[in-house]
Amino acid sequence: MDVENSVRAAAPDRLRLLVESGIALSSELSLEALLHRLVGLAVELTSARYGALGVIDRTGTALEQFITVGVDDEERATIGDLPHGRGILGVLIRERETLQLHDLSQDPRSVGFPPGHPPMHSFLGVPIRLRGTVFGNLYLTEKQGGDFTPGDEDLVQLLAAQAAVAIENARLYESARQWSRQLESLNEVSEALVTEADLSQLLELAATRLRELLDARVVMIDRPSSDGASLAVEAANGERAEQLVGMRLETARSKAGRAFTRRRSERVDALIDDPEVDQTTPRIVDATSGLFVPLVVRDKAAGIVVAYDKRGADPRFTDADMRIAEAFANRAAIALELADRVGREAVRALLQGQETERARLARELHDETGQALASILLGLKALERDVGEEPLVQLRELVASALGDVRRLTVELRPPALDDFGLQAALERLTTVLEERSGVQTELNVAASSLPPIVETALYRIVQEALTNVVKHAHARSVSVVVAQGPSSVRCVIEDDGQGFSPDAVREGALGLVGMRERLHLLGGRLEIQATPGRGTTLVAELPLDQ
Repeated sequence: MDVENSVRAAAPDRLRLLVESGIALSSELSLEALLHRLVGLAVELTSARYGALGVIDRTGTALEQFITVGVDDEERATIGDLPHGRGILGVLIRERETLQLHDLSQDPRSVGFPPGHPPMHSFLGVPIRLRGTVFGNLYLTEKQGGDFTPGDEDLVQLLAAQAAVAIENARLYESARQWSRQLESLNEVSEALVTEADLSQLLELAATRLRELLDARVVMIDRPSSDGASLAVEAANGERAEQLVGMRLETARSKAGRAFTRRRSERVDALIDDPEVDQTTPRIVDATSGLFVPLVVRDKAAGIVVAYDKRGADPRFTDADMRIAEAFANRAAIALELADRVGREAVRALLQGQETERARLARELHDETGQALASILLGLKALERDVGEEPLVQLRELVASALGDVRRLTVELRPPALDDFGLQAALERLTTVLEERSGVQTELNVAASSLPPIVETALYRIVQEALTNVVKHAHARSVSVVVAQGPSSVRCVIEDDGQGFSPDAVREGALGLVGMRERLHLLGGRLEIQATPGRGTTLVAELPLDQ
C-alpha cells in the first residue's frame, strides 16, 4: 500500500517534469546539445541507470551516431567501438515500434555485449519519429527497482514526441544559420570571382572556396580539351591536390566526363558501386563518395566541379550540399565565362593586330622593297650595254632571287588577293604556288561567298598551315582542299595521300595543331583530325558564320 501511494504521489512530479522537459527541449537550438539533454531527461524520468540515443543513418539500416548517459569515459574506452545497430538495437531500427524487455541479455535476438561492457537487464526502447520518418531510437536500461512499467513507456513516448518537434526546430535553426553563412560566403565568392581576371587563379580560388563551403576533403575543377575528348584537372584543393592537377580523364569513360556531357549534377554515395566511375582519381585520394556538378552557361558546359568525401563520420554529401554546390557552380560558371571571354577578346584583338601588321608589312615589301628590286633589275639591263652581260649575271640572279623571296613573303604575310578579291582567289594563289614549288598536285574547290572577313582570314591561315605540313611532313603526291558553305557554318576539308601519322605519338605543337585549334576556338569553331600511319591525313575545320 505504501508503494502504491508513493507511485501516485510521484506521478504529478513526473508529469510536471515532463512538461518542464518539453519546454527545455523546445528552447534548445543546438542539435548536438539537444540530443544529449534528451537522453538525460529520459534517464531521469524513468529512474534508469543507463540511457542512449542512436541516430539512424540515411540508409535506414544502421546507426551513424550514438549518444550515451551513465557510461563513464573509462568504461567507454574499455568497450571500444560504439554499436552500429545490430542485435536488439537492430530490431528497433527495423520494426520501428516500442520494445520493452525483462532481461535484455536473455532475448534470443541479442548478440551479447563486448568485453568490459557493464551488465544490463531491463530494457526499454522507443523510436523518435519526425514526420513519419524514424530519426533515431531512445534506449533505456537497468531501471532502479525492477522492470520498466507501462507508465514509463507512456512517459518516454510523450518525451519522444516532444523531442521530435524540438529536433525539427533545432534542425531548421541550424539549417537557417548554415544557409545564412553559406549565402554570405557565396556572395563573397561571387565578388571575388568576378574581380579575378587571371583564369588559373580564378579556378584555384573557386576550388578552395567550394571545399570550405562543403567541408569536403578535396575539390577539383576539370575543363574540357579543345576537341572535347578529355577533361583536364586545372585546379584542386585539399588532400593530395598536387597529384590531381594536370591529370586527364577521358570524357566518355569517366563519371566526371559523363556528368559534364549530360550537363546534370549527380551525387554518388558509394563510388565503388557506380559502374560509370573511373576509380583512378578516387583511388588517389582514397575517396568513397562524390559530387559532380557541371559549370553550365547558356546551356553549354564550360567545365565540371568534382568534390570527394565530406569530412566527419559520414563522408556522403547531402541534398543541401548539392544545392550549395549548384549555386556556387552557377556563379563560378559566369565568372569563368567572363574571364574566358575577356581572354578570347584579348587574343582575338592580338590576332587582328597581327593581321593588320602583316598587311602593312606586305604592302611595304610589295610597294617599296619589291619595286626597288624591280628597278634594280631594269637598271642592270641598261648597265649591260656598257660593261657586257657576263659580269652582271650573278648580280642579276641574286636580285631576281631576292625579288622572288619578297613576293613569296608578301603572299605569306598577307596575300593581297585575300583583301582585294576574297578567299577563293587567295586560296587559288596559295595552292598554285604550292604546286609550283613542291610538285604536289593540288585540287581546290571553293563553294562559299560573302563570308565575314574574320572567317576568311581564319580559313586561309588554317589551309596555309595545313599545306605547309603536307609539304614538310606528309610526303604526299596530291592534296585536296574543299571549302563548302552551309546555312549557319562553313566547313573546310583538307585531305592528302601522304604517310599520315599517329595522333597519340605526335605532339600537337610540332604540327601547328595547337595554333589551329586556338584560332578556331576563338571563333566558336572546331577542328577534327583523322590520321592513320600510311593512309594519309584528313583535316576538317568548321566555323559558324554568326561572327
